[in-house]
Amino acid sequence: MNVLKFGGTSVANAQNISLVLKIVGDYAQKDQLAVVVSAFSGITDMLVSAGAKASGKDKAYKEIINTIEQKHKEAIDELIPLSEQADLIDVINADINQLKTLLDGCYLLGELSNRTSDAILSFGELLSSRIIAKAYQQKDAKAGYKDSRELIKTNNHFGKAVVDFNQTNQLIAEFFKSSSNSVTIFPGFIASSNDGHTTTLGRGGSDYTAAILAGALHSSQLEIWTDVNGMFTANPKIVPQAQPIEVISYQEAMELSHFGAKVLYPPTIQPVLKKNIPILIKNTFEPNAAGTLITSNVSAKDNPIKGISHIDKISLLTLEGSGMIGVAGSSKRLFEVLSNESINVIFITQASSEHSICIGILNADANKAQAAVNKAFEIEIAQNKIDPCIVEKDLCIVALVGENMKNHQGISGKMFSTLGKNNVNIRAIAQGASERNISVVINERDVKKALNTLHERFFEDNTKQLNLFVMGVGNVGEKFIDQIHQQTQFLRENLKLNVRVVALSNSRKMLFAEEGIALNDWKNQLENHGQPANREQFIEQTQSLNLRNSIFVDNTANEDVAAVYDRFLSKSIAVVTCNKIACSSAYENYSHLKQLSRKYNAPFLFETNVGAGLPIIDTLKHLIASGDKVHKIQAVLSGSLNFIFNNFSPTYSFHDVVKEAGVQGFTEPDPKIDLSGVDVARKILILIRESGYQMEMEGIVNNSFLPKECMDTTNNDDFFKSLIKHAAHFDQLLADAVAQDCRLKFVAQFENGTAQVGLQMIPKDHPFYNLEGKDNIVLFYTDRYVDQPLLIKGAGAGAAVTASGIFADVIRIGNV
Repeated sequence: MNVLKFGGTSVANAQNISLVLKIVGDYAQKDQLAVVVSAFSGITDMLVSAGAKASGKDKAYKEIINTIEQKHKEAIDELIPLSEQADLIDVINADINQLKTLLDGCYLLGELSNRTSDAILSFGELLSSRIIAKAYQQKDAKAGYKDSRELIKTNNHFGKAVVDFNQTNQLIAEFFKSSSNSVTIFPGFIASSNDGHTTTLGRGGSDYTAAILAGALHSSQLEIWTDVNGMFTANPKIVPQAQPIEVISYQEAMELSHFGAKVLYPPTIQPVLKKNIPILIKNTFEPNAAGTLITSNVSAKDNPIKGISHIDKISLLTLEGSGMIGVAGSSKRLFEVLSNESINVIFITQASSEHSICIGILNADANKAQAAVNKAFEIEIAQNKIDPCIVEKDLCIVALVGENMKNHQGISGKMFSTLGKNNVNIRAIAQGASERNISVVINERDVKKALNTLHERFFEDNTKQLNLFVMGVGNVGEKFIDQIHQQTQFLRENLKLNVRVVALSNSRKMLFAEEGIALNDWKNQLENHGQPANREQFIEQTQSLNLRNSIFVDNTANEDVAAVYDRFLSKSIAVVTCNKIACSSAYENYSHLKQLSRKYNAPFLFETNVGAGLPIIDTLKHLIASGDKVHKIQAVLSGSLNFIFNNFSPTYSFHDVVKEAGVQGFTEPDPKIDLSGVDVARKILILIRESGYQMEMEGIVNNSFLPKECMDTTNNDDFFKSLIKHAAHFDQLLADAVAQDCRLKFVAQFENGTAQVGLQMIPKDHPFYNLEGKDNIVLFYTDRYVDQPLLIKGAGAGAAVTASGIFADVIRIGNV
């Protein structure tokens, strides 16, 4: 004998019921069946609403009855031939009339008792089971229908009746002993008391009905058919990459169900647990999917973590004070108070010092609990022995569940460090002696980030998802996005990184897509589906999404964008930037950003601030971290200026070379920033600060080679005109260098606490002389590199190499 149960979504409408009938028909060819069905989806809620409205003197309950009647008769019309409907219609009409009578009585009396409520709610399952039974009988004349109330007997605890298993098991056994039905269809959820009143089995009651039947019949297996492919490693609505669990133990299933897994209700398991009957969770809409088998035979070799679950809308109630230490009965009094108020305690933790006890309850019970506890301990509170109880609301419990966790070291450490790295603050921790679950209480707004981060850590082969929020999609930004798109598969397969671009913004439009923007069509999406760009809204939306491993990428040279880095770092959002303004701003701001990065565990990386994609800053950081000390820096730090002076010749005017540098993307949008030496000054300042010295921009001497008129221009057109006007000045600079067999290089230098930048004539024997194209070069003189400096040389300008440097910083964060 097999027992199958179909939930509300499985029997939501005629189309779904047809799928159920096919599944039942396939099973009936192999074995005798007991089939338990829930009410049509949404009907129980409608019955609850009708009862509330009727008792509240709201005649709208009549409209609800009409809707319920119409829905069921539409199902009859679609499932059963007209010639076979008459008897069923009579029964359905009788049920509807009885329901109307009950609700009319509630309306007249203005009240709804628990007993009447059970009677009203029972019609959901009664109506659905009668229709489904009649529909299946069109295929199988040997199929039958049985009212569960005739077999399942309970006490009179209406709303959540307690089953009399001795009587119930006997009645079930006697019925099936005399039944020749190939398939018997039962309404779930309902039962009856010994005096004949309808009772209900509480939340998950239809599952419970099926388990009661399976236990009484010693079934080989109980199958619960629902709308998902079994129990999942996490809630797939919150964690899209959650996976179905193939096999799980009874205890693990109960733990996951207690902590919010909606597929199963814990009491359901009890009747079959005692008799070691496996439970198979299957999907009505994907009947060939394996589902989840709940059994006592589970391999110890599997992942010790079976699932991650959560309960939201939790409050923490804390009672503490020196008056609790060593005083017997304090905990007993606290729990007695809560029990008397019918408040369910979900979570408990107590300090070993006995100074405090912390419990988790539902938000809805928080105020009532606080008042009751303060009343119970009012004498101790008045004597300052115990503090008034503290309530923290809008929290969430997250639990790791696994039978074999006790045999694996370090799981709790991995859990806490994973949450900590994403700045998820843990308010309380509880772990049972069985070590079957580890529970933490966190802020409710962090639940999505926490679940995804933990799932990534324990179930996804350590694949880390990085969520990028990109501002600036011009030359550098476009190359950066192209590189991510090109390397997506490589990163996933080789570095275990799943890089997603969640947001893009230029100066006109911005686009957000929580599941990631399709990078093969990002320009079209941004232009046609983006909203007007608004920096404040961009920041707020990035923060409100609260995604794990969030990274803000600044591909601009905008001062206003650089000014908001602190707002990202303080929310544990990493910052990667090629924008030099923040790190070359006031030392106080630079230092503040660094402190925020450390405090909130949010990386702040700016490798491309100096040398584009060259590993200059990263190398410098390693030198300092290993104890070396920098004494002198000499560098050519402007790829654009190097390109300009390498190509400037008597036949190629200074004006034309600067224009070409802009076309190739070597200069800033405002080329005066490069040619004035400001950009180089910023770069050497950043290197000085990263070397451990405190310096301001004003402390750097800028020996500009530009005439004053060029410096005083206010737009690019005027600037280029001034270059033409002063062509003789630039030609003379070149002629002087050639005369001395030198080459012009714009050099930055730091030594003995002073720094300067300016154009220099470099002789042939100097390392800078043969620096070609747009290359940069840096010489570090340190305690360890005295006679021969540490030299870093390579391409130091261009959109592609800058983008690769930004990309490298993103990967660095992923590898942390």
